[in-house]
Amino acid sequence: MRSQRGLGFAGLLSLLVAIVLLAITGMKVVPAYIEYFAIKKAVTAITESGQLRNATVADVRKAFEARQTIDYFEAVQPSDLEITKEGNEIVIGFAYEKRIPLFSNVSLVIDFAGSSKPKSTRGID
Repeated sequence: MRSQRGLGFAGLLSLLVAIVLLAITGMKVVPAYIEYFAIKKAVTAITESGQLRNATVADVRKAFEARQTIDYFEAVQPSDLEITKEGNEIVIGFAYEKRIPLFSNVSLVIDFAGSSKPKSTRGID
């Protein structure tokens, strides 16, 4: 007799449960990353615009608040920004934690951090 090939009912059911769990997790995690990239884009746009070269901290926070209203994100408030000056450049940094409830008492915690300062592309000497 030939042995049966293919996926049995239990295997199919297990596969479907795994796919559904991954899909649900993905649908809950993707908005957190979309929000992070919106914040990162706002911070980068503020520093690259050039209009805030000699701006005060209050001016930078006001510009961020305007971007926050346009892009509609809530994870970072203007008061949460770390604003420093390196040379003649304003550097805006932010960090926050996002807790995403998955099911029952299980949550996923993601730590986000970003800065308007571009990462160094210098190689190892």
